[in-house]
Amino acid sequence: MSAITTILNSKRLSAVVMAVIVLMLAGLTVLSLNFFLSIDHSIDMPMFLDGEYSVDGGEFKPYSQTGEITDSFNDKVVFKGKLSTYTSYYPTVTISSKNVWYNLKNSKGEVVYGYNCKSEADIYEEIFSKKYDEKSLTKDERELLDIHKKMSGLAMQMPNTPGYQIEDLYFFDVATYNIDYDEVLTFEVINPYDSPQSDFSDCLDVVLSESNGKYTQFIAHTLPYLVLFMLVCFFGLFFFPVAGFILGRVDYKYLSFGALCFFWGLFMIMRSSSSFLNLWITDPTVCLLINALTNYFFISSLIFYFKTNLEKPVSHSIAMALWIAFVLGIITVTVLHFTGVSDVHVTLKYMMALTAICGLAMPILLFYETRYGNKALYVLISWIPLAVCVLVDAINHYSHFTDFDFYVIGLALTMVYQIVRLVFDLRRQYKEAIKYQKMQKELYEAKVSVMVSQIQPHFMYNALSSIAMLCKINPDTAYNATITFSDYLRGNMDSLKQKAPVPFEKELEHLKKYLYIEQLRFGKKLNIEYDIQTTDFVLPQLSIQPLVENAVKHGVGMKKKGGTVTISTEENDDFYMVIISDDGVGFDTEQKKNDGRSHVGMENTRRRLKELCNAEVIITSVVGEGTVATVLLPKEDQKK
Repeated sequence: MSAITTILNSKRLSAVVMAVIVLMLAGLTVLSLNFFLSIDHSIDMPMFLDGEYSVDGGEFKPYSQTGEITDSFNDKVVFKGKLSTYTSYYPTVTISSKNVWYNLKNSKGEVVYGYNCKSEADIYEEIFSKKYDEKSLTKDERELLDIHKKMSGLAMQMPNTPGYQIEDLYFFDVATYNIDYDEVLTFEVINPYDSPQSDFSDCLDVVLSESNGKYTQFIAHTLPYLVLFMLVCFFGLFFFPVAGFILGRVDYKYLSFGALCFFWGLFMIMRSSSSFLNLWITDPTVCLLINALTNYFFISSLIFYFKTNLEKPVSHSIAMALWIAFVLGIITVTVLHFTGVSDVHVTLKYMMALTAICGLAMPILLFYETRYGNKALYVLISWIPLAVCVLVDAINHYSHFTDFDFYVIGLALTMVYQIVRLVFDLRRQYKEAIKYQKMQKELYEAKVSVMVSQIQPHFMYNALSSIAMLCKINPDTAYNATITFSDYLRGNMDSLKQKAPVPFEKELEHLKKYLYIEQLRFGKKLNIEYDIQTTDFVLPQLSIQPLVENAVKHGVGMKKKGGTVTISTEENDDFYMVIISDDGVGFDTEQKKNDGRSHVGMENTRRRLKELCNAEVIITSVVGEGTVATVLLPKEDQKK
């Protein structure tokens, strides 16, 4: 056995070493590719002009070509200067814009190149002008119109929405734009929305390259992270849901966390690659919508995951209502965007308000549940890194002490903690499943032992003798007794196939058959009473009968005048209780423990109740007065 374990451990070690080597080779490959492409083929710059800039009509100030421009602006940012000397080495200038228009003007103030709503509106007006009928268009003009309609998509329905756009300017022949290298040019970046743009570098990005600069930038700087976040998506999509199925049940906590991991990966993919969407999706308004929906889906999955960690009905209902409200918000803003009524950038403030409400409500609900246990407290603590980093980002928004987004680190720490916590939870449940499988054999043997003890030869002899006597005295009663005894034996045999706990009603029905047979034997000396106040619980099959058997045989059966066995059930806030009491001879509980006998039947009963339902058996007895056996079944474990 030790040799096999050593081999298995060596194989595991080899697999780990191979995995580390593969990861190291992949990392070195990515780093080499990153270094080669970033050095030889492209350069990132805040602007392709050497000069100065002004924000919202303020004073002009210089800027560095090696840094970023993080100013916020309400109206527009204006750059003035000559073409950068880098454009002679990297003649292709790729401009990537988000939610802004821009114009390039020569020294005479003429627009030589631009991406703005006026140019889209002019095309629209030119084609659909009321000055002439569309029927008057020539064949070539009509074909051009059809092509433009197909290519424009939502952009033509939303002429005031910039979306996400990527354009290439080729300065290897500046005469194409009616400019020269010594001319002072003006580049305007215009905000078409009423709300301010918080970060210029996030609105506009410039890449200088020999050709295909945006693709080069994507491969060099974004692809490695993209692969990593795709692995996160795969991890969330398959690992946790499959883990739940392997454990033999559908666990919504694992499914919701799998969805959260998947949408977290998509969120990080979009965060790192949103400026590249227009390389593959030509409609800039669709790019804007995709980025917004990715963020909203992540927030929605986060709210749903919080909901699965809530157990109290009130907090669970509130969380469900918030999640439904957020989903309806997503549907609403999507419809408004597709119909051209209002793009997702305009409705962003409403979704952010809804997000803030949910973000405040979830910790409050978790804090509310901490009064009932530590589980909610652990979940609440795990989100502290994200909360702290979001607070730091809020402070940074006004103080601008760094360009880094701290919430990314906070989110990563929180998610990694959640992953580790759930992996350990899966590991614990897997061990419990293995333990449960091992226990099944022992429980099966215990069931056989219980069954054999309940159909011992003397019990069968007494039962059959009683039935034989009834055949002469009362044939009808003998007939009923025979059927009941047959059903009782069949129930004992069927119990060997039953692994899971059974409803108490089924156990009580079988118990009544046993007591019917015992009453045939003891006659009027055995009186049975029932006080059943609740039956809404489960317990292991044949787990109550040994307690009743002790009350009959060793309680009232040992008393000359006989007595009464009472079977009752009760319920309180924490437990379901099954109580078997008798007014028999009773016994000294301390002496019973030290009488040197094994009491295998009672120990088997205790163990089955404990392992399957986490139940306890409490026995109290007074000599000469009787015995009370109480089974306590926790309500919390009944839910499982």
